[in-house]
Amino acid sequence: MENFVFHNPVKVLFGKGQIANLAPEIPADAKVLITYGGGSIKANGVYDQVKAALAGHHVLEFGGIEPNPHLETLMQAVELIRKEGINFILAVGGGSVIDGTKFIAAAVPFEGDPWDILAKGAPVTAAVPFGVVLTLPATGSEMNIAAVITKWSTQEKLAFLSPLVFPKFSVLDPETTFSLPPRQVSNGIVDAFTHVMEQYLTYPVNAPLQDRMAESILKTLIVEGPKTLANPTDYESRANLVWSATMALNGLIAVGVPQDWTTHMIGHELTALHGLDHAQTLAIVLPGTLTIRRDRKWQKLLQYADRVWGLVDGSEEERVDAAIQKTRDFFESVGVRTHLSDYGVSLETVPAVIKNLEKHGMTALGEHQDINPEVVEQILALCA
Repeated sequence: MENFVFHNPVKVLFGKGQIANLAPEIPADAKVLITYGGGSIKANGVYDQVKAALAGHHVLEFGGIEPNPHLETLMQAVELIRKEGINFILAVGGGSVIDGTKFIAAAVPFEGDPWDILAKGAPVTAAVPFGVVLTLPATGSEMNIAAVITKWSTQEKLAFLSPLVFPKFSVLDPETTFSLPPRQVSNGIVDAFTHVMEQYLTYPVNAPLQDRMAESILKTLIVEGPKTLANPTDYESRANLVWSATMALNGLIAVGVPQDWTTHMIGHELTALHGLDHAQTLAIVLPGTLTIRRDRKWQKLLQYADRVWGLVDGSEEERVDAAIQKTRDFFESVGVRTHLSDYGVSLETVPAVIKNLEKHGMTALGEHQDINPEVVEQILALCA
């Protein structure tokens, strides 16, 4: 096992009715900005619950944060916070709203152009404190330090990490996710699954606890994800899905092990160029990544085949092939297609993807940092 430092200070309020308990987590004299997306929280009752819980606070609102949140929109919230003297933010939504809020929180005190946080790796030295009410299980952003932001004007999608954007708390009430459209539930399943794969399916470093934890999340998603799609108000399945998505990217299964993230980096460029859902790009790219890098991932692919899919018969080659196919089949079974052509995108996009990766300095990807533009081209060739 590799050396590591682990720190996660996020307080989680999990379960039915927990929105009512969020007020004590926010300073009584705080001036609060509620951030949210397209307004679904007003239709499903979450907004009313949040407003009731914050009855004793001074509250303002900022809605309209997009999927793959746009820098241009987020900067409007930054200006609002600066103008109004807001000193606490409450993100009510899924990963895009939370990611956007992380950027807002870091951008408010930032001196200079806040896009430099992403484009130039400028350090975050301060951030407005914020909390989360989660409405979409997918990204794990409710319990980590990562955010991905899109600069719409230049079709760039970049990430930043800072321990200063850990949420102070996150409310996870599975019932808030009951009204999600099937497409968003499906995307969340694929997103969480791929998060685990990026941290698990690399090479062995004698970290059996992390491996078993990762495998348990994958198996839970395989079982509970389809149950949730079939019965959206099944609380137990939904609760397991919500917690699995959080555990997939809160740092716990990442400690002491190598990580890949090739699929995510390629996927970000496909989203920036074509507007595909984040999870759609992951479903497209992951099978190709596993196929092209199978020799480098051989031992973990065999372990994955056995422990996650129960594939023990046949040659090693056959089991590896079957495990990759099972992965693709699972994504398809929950309603997320796995080829570029399914979304009207051709391989003509490959040069643009590679150009953007090179522009962003992403020319040595993967757990061995040996995935260069030529290997990316090979991966994408299998995604048609």
